[in-house]
Amino acid sequence: MGKEKSIEIIKGAILLEQKGKAFYKQIAEQTSSVAVKEFFENMVVEEESHVKILSEQLKSLKSEGQLKEVKYNVKTNGQLKAVTYDDNTNEISESVLSKEIKKEISGAGFEAAAISAALMMEEKAVTYYSDRAKTVEDELEKELFNWLANWEKGHVKLLIEIDKELQQSVWNDNQFWPY
Repeated sequence: MGKEKSIEIIKGAILLEQKGKAFYKQIAEQTSSVAVKEFFENMVVEEESHVKILSEQLKSLKSEGQLKEVKYNVKTNGQLKAVTYDDNTNEISESVLSKEIKKEISGAGFEAAAISAALMMEEKAVTYYSDRAKTVEDELEKELFNWLANWEKGHVKLLIEIDKELQQSVWNDNQFWPY
């Protein structure tokens, strides 16, 4: 894949992350739920870190003609730690899916709609990054897009779990169970 194509792909990735950041910021500002606000504020921080990484890689690609070799990190409890592509998912979902957030999201409310929309955005990001990782030949570019795809898969898993909790809550509240 040529340098110009790689630049366009990374620009698209930056745009995707910026859209997610703006969307999550808006949800955090509009929700009345403290737990939901904190959840989406965390999503904003994660999208900002992706924009930063992608922007640094874009700058390197433009000036040096190649991506920088990077050890991708994630913050856990305020501390940076090196991670593999999928070792953050369970840890994050356990801490985020608290009883408080489950209780504060109403199945038919604004927050539930936001969760559904966020899920669609994250699934789109997974597809975008996964497709790019499959088609690039440069190993650093492949590593970058695999890391991003797996990080977004963690978001998808988390949002699916929240969505399932909402569905169970609505079914219980409305006695939709056939037995």
